[in-house]
Amino acid sequence: MKFLPLFAAFLFLSPAGFSQLPGVVTSPKMKIHQEVPEDPYMAPPAHKMTSPGYRYKSTEFFTVQVNVDAEGNNIIGDAANEPSIAVDPTNPDKMAIGWRQFDNVNSNFRQAGYGYTVDGGLNWTFPGKIDPGVFRSDPVLDFDTAGNFYYNSLNSDNDIYTCKVFKSVNGGAIWDLGVNAKGGDKQWMAIDRSGGVGTGNIYSSWTSYYSSCSPGFFTRSIDDGATFLNCITVSGEPYWGTMTVGPDGELYIAGSAGWYGGIVVAKSTTAQNQTTAMSWDFSKLVDVDGYITGQVDINPVGILGQANIACDHSDGPGRGNVYVMASVERQSNNDPADVMFAKSTDGGVTWSDPIRINNDNNTSRYQWFATMSVAPNGRIDIVWLDTRDAPVGSYKSALYYCYSDDQGGTWSINKKLSGLFDPHVGWPQQEKIGDYYDMKSDDAGAHLAWANTFNQEQDVYYTHIIPQIVGMEENPEQPELFTVAAYPNPFSDAGTVQYQVAATQKVKIVLCDILGKEMLTLVDKEQRPGSYTVTFDGTNLPAGYYICRMTAGTQVRTAKLVKAR
Repeated sequence: MKFLPLFAAFLFLSPAGFSQLPGVVTSPKMKIHQEVPEDPYMAPPAHKMTSPGYRYKSTEFFTVQVNVDAEGNNIIGDAANEPSIAVDPTNPDKMAIGWRQFDNVNSNFRQAGYGYTVDGGLNWTFPGKIDPGVFRSDPVLDFDTAGNFYYNSLNSDNDIYTCKVFKSVNGGAIWDLGVNAKGGDKQWMAIDRSGGVGTGNIYSSWTSYYSSCSPGFFTRSIDDGATFLNCITVSGEPYWGTMTVGPDGELYIAGSAGWYGGIVVAKSTTAQNQTTAMSWDFSKLVDVDGYITGQVDINPVGILGQANIACDHSDGPGRGNVYVMASVERQSNNDPADVMFAKSTDGGVTWSDPIRINNDNNTSRYQWFATMSVAPNGRIDIVWLDTRDAPVGSYKSALYYCYSDDQGGTWSINKKLSGLFDPHVGWPQQEKIGDYYDMKSDDAGAHLAWANTFNQEQDVYYTHIIPQIVGMEENPEQPELFTVAAYPNPFSDAGTVQYQVAATQKVKIVLCDILGKEMLTLVDKEQRPGSYTVTFDGTNLPAGYYICRMTAGTQVRTAKLVKAR
């Protein structure tokens, strides 16, 4: 069922065309990938059966199943996919994940499932569904600066598409009755946390040809989600994509560019202004050497993933940079799916040439469901599913990750974070595992909501990733500027860190727990070249895994430590 790239793009282009792109041509509306009720609701199996909930922990990351019962067990016979995550910026131990919940795999009737955690993702509570018994799909979560969570959910009834935005003021444990948010199929949502005049604004856009307020397919709330304004169109008509707000409150929307190939990015600097009608500055076509396609064999009635867009909010050299990334079917070599990345350093006016993030050279493997987020310090995190380790002809996939600390100039190694799983297991009368994953990053690490089939059924998982542990690609031509080692290992009450510095520079050494939280600062000063030793008192540290992280200039080295019980 794989489409040729040009033919696929022709089918997927929506009719309005691109307002500032050449060659506007209309095409038939192709009714694919829309969310519609097909099966009636089916209750869970009468006799509840469970199996152990999945957990994995290392010094680099940990993964925990989210859709579990009160005892933390996997619920056999249901399904969950297409997750989205919110993280409380005032207390990152509090998070919520929403997903498409199928109570019984014998029916594709789905509802708005959700879970929450109060301990940094180590344990999750799954109370049930928002709006139980109502068909809901395409969950999208976000949060405001005060730590309130918002859950945008799609309803479809006789081809009428509407969205509600539900709000939680207690970390996702309880949600209100929701507010009408206009909406349509494949909607996305972004909340302004820039600190400017638009802070608290909520923006939402969706696919134009499945809209509740055609010809419009964008709305905003300027009163913290109490109401949503009338719909307007979006320049360039992006779809199958995401949104982001820049450090100065500017709004960006990215999506598939249809038969033009690549990604279209629309920008508005007036969206943040609550007193005036908003307008679009421009829409730009971004070359990523490929197409975001659907109806692919690996996810037959889904897509390869969405167009991702994110901004650098740091105070560093990348502030204001805009990044786009997606899994695309390549134009240059017909690879079925590579993770391609491009950036703009001038507010989206011009874009760099695309680069490939996955480092395998096999042109028959899938790197799909690519997902990106940017931390407040400017670090770029990217994850994706990868079939490079599977037998030839298999669609079994593993989770991969890499990051960049220098605005996409260099990237860490492609780090494998899971074993292989079969994405074709556990289909709930629908041949896909959703259409996207979601990730939010903070300075300590990346918070990922994703779905897999570790339990031989579709379930939702949370993974916390500590980037500095992954490591950068080795460059044999670059001299080693410093080294770090820690002993004894395991340690009990005291430990020693030995390190070398090759050039005069600022040195900082901290001891972090597995969540990336800094527990002890051992060194924080400028030091001359030489060898150094520092001891620390670990008496009050709980037993478990730790990371000794040394930063010298712009480079980072780490050492793993274990405190004995």
